[in-house]
This record gives sequence, C-alpha cells and structure tokens, in this order.
Amino acid sequence: MRKIASYIIKMLLIHLLKDKGSIMALTREFKSTIRDRAQKDSEFRKALLIEAVNSLLADELDVAKSLLKDYINASILFEPLAERVHKNSKSLQRMFSAKGNPTAQSLFSVIHVLQESEGIRLTVNEMH
Repeated sequence: MRKIASYIIKMLLIHLLKDKGSIMALTREFKSTIRDRAQKDSEFRKALLIEAVNSLLADELDVAKSLLKDYINASILFEPLAERVHKNSKSLQRMFSAKGNPTAQSLFSVIHVLQESEGIRLTVNEMH
C-alpha cells in the first residue's frame, strides 16, 4: 500500500511541477480526485503529509505549500486547524497559496497540529 501511495504522490508532483520548479494551476477535477482519495485512504493521506514535509526539507516550498493545502482540505480543514494554531482561517489559506510566505513558526505550528491530527510523529533520519 505504501508503494502505491508513494507512486501516486510522485505522479502528483510531476503534475504539480512546471519548468523552473513553479507550480502550475491544477484542474478542479484533479484536486478533487486527490482530496477524495486522501479522505478515503489513510495511507495515502499520511504519504501526502510526509511528502509535503520532505518537500520542505528539500527546499521546495511551493510544492510543500500545495501538498499541505491539499492535505488540510482532505483532512482537518482550515477552520478547525485555525482554531488549534490560534490563527485566522483566511490567513492560513493565504499562507498556503501560491504567493503565500509562511513564517517558520506558523509553518511548524501547523505541521505539529497535522501530525497530532493524523496520529503520527515525523522524524528526520540521517542519510548514509
């Protein structure tokens, strides 16, 4: 199951990336498909969150923001997330927009809540 979710995430990234690493607009149907799959498949949802954090660590902020936005829309939603991180929902939505520029504090507060919500704890492993 994990390989399938990983493959789908990689395919998602291929669709997300455009020349020079910028994000292209996705069709509503494609975003809906991702949201529906994430709502029904917890492994896929976890893989989406993991890939978002890995994208942050790889200095791919635009990809990470897009994946986090999809994850949030498929899981906790922006209103409950906003309450838990003590921010305005619209501010969070702007933070994850293409032009959004989240602070490290805001970003890690959100990731902390998303991990709690999903019941997982992400860690960094040293590569040998």
